[in-house]
Amino acid sequence: MFETITLTTDARGVATLTLNRPEKHNALSAQMIAELTAVCEQIAVDAEIRVVILTGAGRSFCAGGDLGWMKQQMNANAAERAVGARQLAVMLNKLNTLPKPLIGAIQGQAFGGGIGMMSVCDVAIGVAGAKFGLTETRLGLIPATISPYVIARMGQAHARRVMMSARVFEAEEAVRLDLLAAVVAPEALAAAVEAEVTPYLSAAPGAVARTKQLIREQGGEITEAQIDMTIQALIEVWEGQEAAEGIGAFFDKRKAAWNS
Repeated sequence: MFETITLTTDARGVATLTLNRPEKHNALSAQMIAELTAVCEQIAVDAEIRVVILTGAGRSFCAGGDLGWMKQQMNANAAERAVGARQLAVMLNKLNTLPKPLIGAIQGQAFGGGIGMMSVCDVAIGVAGAKFGLTETRLGLIPATISPYVIARMGQAHARRVMMSARVFEAEEAVRLDLLAAVVAPEALAAAVEAEVTPYLSAAPGAVARTKQLIREQGGEITEAQIDMTIQALIEVWEGQEAAEGIGAFFDKRKAAWNS
């Protein structure tokens, strides 16, 4: 049914949702975004699924936006760019509001949209040696559609440390930034994730779903107005000179004008 992701469920009702483009470092293509949206709708109504583990195949969890998708955005008009941005925003919102516990098994590096996906997990465990970054500003872009979820996870103070500078940071710092709950050796990841999963199997599924909703409501629900604002902000940046220069430099394999 799906080409860029896989979904398997064990006898306990523990589902594993895997980003499955390892040759592309699980970069988010238009197809993957659409398939993730569809699978979230499927999981949400599946009474047999108690817990969801989100992970990636291969060496990377998610390298951010797919290069082909970026080229399409470069050549698109404002209306077309709005469609692409909204598709990503809708997918992230579906993951964020999934009425099941979402446990991130972050087995490798994550950048850009990958950080957004980590941020919508209820808890995420990462491996030692993995690197992370919100690298959009290097390309003259902004982490717009992911920003409500990243800031909700990190808080403004932590977000200011890494969202503007685009610097890459290690897994241990990701813990201090509240992106990860813990860092473990790669061979210990499965056991650490299982320790997060097991308690849910003794909890009432309906009560878990309602509690998750309650937390979002009490913590400040991410609104349609916020999502619309981030989409508009991204469109405006795509229309600017910095995006043209930054993305052009990336594809030309040269330094951008501001890169001293």
